[in-house]
Amino acid sequence: VQLVESGGGLVQAGDSLRLSCAASGSTFSFNSMGWHRQAPGNELEVVAFITSDVGHSNYADSVKCRFPISRDNAKNTIYLQMNALKPEGTAVYYCEVWITPHESYWGQGTQVTVSS
Repeated sequence: VQLVESGGGLVQAGDSLRLSCAASGSTFSFNSMGWHRQAPGNELEVVAFITSDVGHSNYADSVKCRFPISRDNAKNTIYLQMNALKPEGTAVYYCEVWITPHESYWGQGTQVTVSS
């Protein structure tokens, strides 16, 4: 399974970015897909996830209402629209894709830096 992440960069506080994660290489349907992030000196945290069927999504409280997650099943791609970015949003963002309840894959990470 290959995951290609894109969309990170350097922005100012209040700006927006859209992250993308395209998954390929599995003969199975991709189940839940989502994003984690790890800020310098902090633990990895879940940002948002979305299921494959009805597109049910879950969010960390810190990003709820600002970071809508969406999914294009035809392209096996998810998007994280990050609005009103804050300096504490500076982190490496990782995509995770679940193939089965016991098997998942991670992307290489994309850096997001928010200056104040």
